[in-house]
Parts: sequence; C-alpha cells; structure tokens
Amino acid sequence: MNRLQAIRPFGQRVWLDNLSRELIESGELARLVHEDGIAGVTSNPAIFYKAISGDVRYQDDLASLKQQPLSAEARYEALVIPDVQAACDLLAPVYQASDLNDGYVSLEVSPQLAHDAAGTLDAARRLWQAVARPNLMVKIPATAAGIEAFRQLTSEGINVNITLLFSLKQVDAVWDAYIAGLTARHAAGHNIAGIKAVASFFLSRVDSLLDPQLPDGLQGKAAIALAKTAYARYQQRFHGAEFAALNAVGARPQYLLWASTGTKNKAYSDVLYVESLIGDETVNTVPDATLAAFRDHGAAAATLGQDLLAAQERLLEVADAGIDLVEVGEQLQHDGLKLFDDAFASLLELTA
Repeated sequence: MNRLQAIRPFGQRVWLDNLSRELIESGELARLVHEDGIAGVTSNPAIFYKAISGDVRYQDDLASLKQQPLSAEARYEALVIPDVQAACDLLAPVYQASDLNDGYVSLEVSPQLAHDAAGTLDAARRLWQAVARPNLMVKIPATAAGIEAFRQLTSEGINVNITLLFSLKQVDAVWDAYIAGLTARHAAGHNIAGIKAVASFFLSRVDSLLDPQLPDGLQGKAAIALAKTAYARYQQRFHGAEFAALNAVGARPQYLLWASTGTKNKAYSDVLYVESLIGDETVNTVPDATLAAFRDHGAAAATLGQDLLAAQERLLEVADAGIDLVEVGEQLQHDGLKLFDDAFASLLELTA
C-alpha cells in the first residue's frame, strides 16, 4: 500500500483536482485510480483553460466547432463534456463498488451565473442531462443564489458539489439547504438514497489572506482550525437528531471536501492541508503537485478529529486579533468568484 492508499482506512477519499483529455487518453487517470486509489475528480474553469489552451488533442475539435453557429459557451461545453463523460465512465466501477459514495466527477456551471439562481438551475439541469452520467456532480458556488439553487437541485435528485466555502456561516447555510432539499424530495414521495453532495471548503487561501494580519504563533493555523471546527459541526448535524429521520430512509450526509489544498506558503509543509485533515466521511481534492508530494513523503493518520479544543481556541485568538472570520469568508468567496470568472472569460475567448 502506498502512502496515498494509506489514507483510505481512515475513511477519507482523495480526489484529483485536475481533468484533461491528455490525462484520460494517456491512461494516467486510470493509473492514478488503480495505483493511488483516486476516488473522484474535480474541475473548474482555470483547469479547463489550461487543458484546452495547452493540449493539441482539442484543436481539431475546436476548429470544427468554430465552423458551426454556436455560442462560445456552447463550444466550450461541447469540448469538455466528452472528457467529463469519459472520466465518469472510468470511475463508474469505483462508483458502483462504493455503493455510490465515491467515483464522482465535478463540472462547474458558468461562474457568470453566481448571483442568478434561476440561471444556475437552468445550467445545472442542462449539464446534468448533457453528461447523462449518475456519478456527475454539478458544481455551483455557495453564494446566496447558488445555495437557493442547490436546495432545489437536491430536491430534484441532482448531485451537487457546492464550492467556494470559506466560513462556518457559509457551511451551515449549505447544510441547511441540503437538508431542506432532501426533506422536500422525501415529502414528495421520491427516493433520496442515491443523492450525493459535497461541501467544498477552501483552505490555503484562508491562510494566505490572514497570515500577514496575525502574530507568528497563529500563522498557518487559521484554515486548519476552521476545518476542524467545521468537521465537529458536521458530526453534530449529520450524526445527531437533526438528520436521523432522513438517514433512516437512506439519505447520505453531505461530506466536507477540502479544497485549495496545495500549499502556497513555501515555509509550510507541502502536504500541510492533507496530513492535518484526515478523517472519516471527508474528501480531499488535491492538485497534481500535492498528490505527488504526499505519495513521496506524506504520513497518513486520523488527524482531523484531534485537538478540537485547541482549534477552537485558535479561532478565538484570531477574533481577538481583530479579524471577523465571517467577513473574511465573504471576501474570499468574492475573490474566488472573480478568479473563476476571469478564467471562464479566457475560456470563452479561446472558443469564440
């Protein structure tokens, strides 16, 4: 068992934060699934911009699409949906063998719809039907409009990866919507046992923003403290009385997914946001460099549930330093949306 496979006995699954035609057609993704136990794939506009702009495999298809009377967004979707379908098919055995818990591939709606609930719903339904794979996750941002759409999509039985979470307040709002969506679906007489959703909580961006404002002893600690506290809330909400009735009829908890897990500060361990947050019923989606680093020297242990009181004390110390973590979450989400929006605009320039 390699170091990545050693994470699995602790109940966490590692997903790859990357997707491209080269990754699929070269056999590299299949190798990662087989050798490293990669159990899912996430994508975003920046990932697809890099793939389409740098991989010659897309160029003939793109030239053909540019001869058709399609919008730039329709051309983009026509390029990447086959890749998403191929990744879903590759991971289908993982999906089936895990009783539908693993094996998901995420495809994001246009970030231009971040504040448009109706537009997000329409786009999510369209992508769900176009990909036509049960192990797709439609990815939407955790804005107010996105959370509203998430509740409705859950009630319709569509799997969602709700992303760009940076605060405990945002996570609680997402879980409220998930539980409400499941409750509505069950009340309407529909099956809820096959629905899967994750809540993508971003880590390294929190520390990158806060470290310059914190004393040395708190630097590099805030994101992990937030994640551990969020996980404690997850356990209370999904393994307590609130979720018991839904659980009894087959509902699945909405796992936390650790995102932005590539270490940005070179003074920190390059596996900091993996080693520190290994725990049951969680996912960690990692970029290629972090995957390689953990394979080389990462240590697997049940760390996520450890030192919760210390984590909560750190958050109090952050507050004592004059930092409002709710406001920080809103700022980081706004900044994250801007990055995705810029990447999406660049994508549409490629396909225009």
